[in-house]
Amino acid sequence: MTPKGLGIFKVVPTPRGYIRIATDSIGGIQLTILNSQFMTDKPIQPSLLQKILSFFESLWKHLLALYHPQNLKRQGLIWSIELLVVTVLILMFSFGMWWTRAPSVFDVQAVAQQRAERHNEKIVAGYITTSTLIEVINILLNKSGGYLSNDIMSPSLFMDDMPNWEWGVLQQVREFSKALRNDMSRSRNQSEDADLAKAEPKFNTDNKSWFWPASENAYQEGIDLLEKYLHRLAAPDTAQFLVSVNNLRDWLGDVSKRLGSLSHRLSTSVGQKRITPIARNDTNTEQLTPASIENKTSWTKIDDVFYEARGTSWALIHLLRAIEIDFKDVLEKKHATIILRQVIRELETTQKAVWSPMILNGSEFGLFANHSLVLSSYISRANMGIIELHNLLENG
Repeated sequence: MTPKGLGIFKVVPTPRGYIRIATDSIGGIQLTILNSQFMTDKPIQPSLLQKILSFFESLWKHLLALYHPQNLKRQGLIWSIELLVVTVLILMFSFGMWWTRAPSVFDVQAVAQQRAERHNEKIVAGYITTSTLIEVINILLNKSGGYLSNDIMSPSLFMDDMPNWEWGVLQQVREFSKALRNDMSRSRNQSEDADLAKAEPKFNTDNKSWFWPASENAYQEGIDLLEKYLHRLAAPDTAQFLVSVNNLRDWLGDVSKRLGSLSHRLSTSVGQKRITPIARNDTNTEQLTPASIENKTSWTKIDDVFYEARGTSWALIHLLRAIEIDFKDVLEKKHATIILRQVIRELETTQKAVWSPMILNGSEFGLFANHSLVLSSYISRANMGIIELHNLLENG
C-alpha cells in the first residue's frame, strides 16, 4: 500500500526484499524497504559510517565557504588576517601534537633478522646488538617530524618535550657506541676497529647544530659507518664482537650512573632537604660541619627531565633486549637472565601513555599526581636491578 502523498516510481528487488523508490509532494526521494513476506514498510536508517561521512562532508562545505575569496572579500582585510593567523596556529598545534608522539617499541630480533635477510647475511654474535643500535638511531632521525632538537622553525622551535626525549636517546647512543668501540669490538691488546673509531665521534656532534655540520648529517654518517662494521662482522674474520663478562659489566656501570642521576633529578621535583658535610678551615684543624641544603628541580625543567628520562629508558629497553640475546651464554652462566628481564620490565613501565595534557608536579601526598615521582620509582627499581646485575657479573 502506498502512503498518502507518495507516488511509486519503481520497485527494485534485492536479496533482503524490495526497495520502493517514491517521491513526496515536494519532489524529495524516499527509499523504503518492503519486506518480501509481509510487505510491511521499514524505513532505511543511515548507518554510523554514513552519519560520519555526512558530518565531514558538511564540515568540508562550511570550510570551503569560509575560505572562499568572495567571503574573505565580504568580511574585510582585518577579519581575513585574523582567520589566517588562527588557521596557522591550529596547523602548528596539530603538527606539534603529532610530532610529540614517542615511537613505539620494536622487536630487536625481528629487525635484525630482516636486515640479515635483506643483505643475505648470517646472524653472528654481536649482530643483533649492532643492528639494534643502528635501528635506534634511525628511529631517532626518521620518526614523525624527523629530528627536532636542532630545528629553528616553527612549530618545533617551540617544542621542548620531544627534543628532550631525543637527548635521552642520544646519550645512550653515545655511551653504547663508545663501549662498542673501546671494549666490545676488541681485546685489551688489540687496535680499535677503523669504522667504529670514525663512527663514535660522529654521534658526539652537538645535538643542536643545524649547519656545518647539521646534527642529522653527522649522525647519518655514523649510521653508515656502523653499517660497514655490521657487514664485516657478518663476514668471516673481518671484524669481531667479544662476548665477555668484563665488557658487559663496564657498560652496565655507565648505565647505572645514568639511571641514578635521572632518578635523583626526577625525585627532586618536590624538593629535598639533605644534610651535607661542608669542610671549614679553622686556625688549627679542618672540621666538617653539617649543613642543610635543599635540592629542587626548577618548575621550568620538570617536564624536560621527565621526557629525557623516558627517552633514555626507551633506548635502554632495546639495547638490553639485544644484550639478552647476544650475551645469552654469559648471563645464563652467571644466573643473571631473570634479573635482566626484570630490569627490562621496569623500564617498559616508563613508556606507558601520559593521559594528562601536561606533566603534573603535585606534592608527595597531595591532591594532584606527581608524574616525576612515579617515573622516578620505576627508574630507581630498574637501577637497583642494574646494580645487582653488575655485582653478580663481577663477583658471581
